[in-house]
Amino acid sequence: MFSPYKIIKTMLVSEKSLAQKEANKYVFEIENDATKIDVARAVEAIYNGVKVKSVNVLRRPGKPKRMGRRSVKQGYTSEAKRAVVTLSEGSIEIV
Repeated sequence: MFSPYKIIKTMLVSEKSLAQKEANKYVFEIENDATKIDVARAVEAIYNGVKVKSVNVLRRPGKPKRMGRRSVKQGYTSEAKRAVVTLSEGSIEIV
């Protein structure tokens, strides 16, 4: 589909994602049209020595947002798609 660096935008680091690190789970923000297979191949290509066990994908829709002084205009926040990747072998360094 794309190059691995276009499929995976960034690794998400939060308290919840760091707590999942002990279970060998890592959270990535991914491209909106990427599939589970694309994500698994991209993670294995970017991080050498890791083997992906499973991928769970979730989509966060954009939320309404009011703009302006009198809230006449209404916009939306951007949509996001995330992937929770479980590894069977290896680990990823979080900097």
